[in-house]
Amino acid sequence: MAGSGARLLVLAALVLSLTTTARSLRFDLQSGHTKCVSEDIKMEAMTVGKYGVVNPSEGQPLPDSHKITVRVTSPYGNSIHFGENVESGNFAFTATEAGDYLACFWAGEHTPAVTVPVEFEWKTGVAAKDWGNVAKKGQIDVMELELKKLMDTVQSIHDEMFYLREREEEMQDLNRATNSNMAWFSLLSLLICLSVAGMQLWHLKTFFERKKLL
Repeated sequence: MAGSGARLLVLAALVLSLTTTARSLRFDLQSGHTKCVSEDIKMEAMTVGKYGVVNPSEGQPLPDSHKITVRVTSPYGNSIHFGENVESGNFAFTATEAGDYLACFWAGEHTPAVTVPVEFEWKTGVAAKDWGNVAKKGQIDVMELELKKLMDTVQSIHDEMFYLREREEEMQDLNRATNSNMAWFSLLSLLICLSVAGMQLWHLKTFFERKKLL
């Protein structure tokens, strides 16, 4: 029984790692410049993010120059989160649009120029759920918690498969439309070329007839 439980935990961890997205980044942001991070998120997927400026002098107050402006936008340009001249922040939302979401970071102009180190964590899907609170509220043990994770992961796989199938169908429709347009364009180009060649032959024939060469 213990061996079966251990295998179940390993399986849950493996499936969870394959079907969730969690990014933890640290990057340098130059003053006066912008850096954007994109994430492809499916419809109705839960998403959480956390960001903060890394203090270059630990134990000292953060310099005024080390403030950033952050904006998170949806694939259609709708603003999801906005923080202006902040040291840190977080956001959470459920995606209402499928596609690439953008998180853009901007550091204000400063003389002399400074480099602002930023830490950013972005989680989507099952990885975005606070499993610690789930365990506390539900009074459940480790095995039950892993089973809940596994069930959510299986549901996530199911939803992801349908999402990918929809994206594949969209790409196939786009390819068919592109091929159709290219066929019509090729036919039109051929007709134009034949028309121009015919006009050139007619013009040459008329010219030679006027010159009485024919």
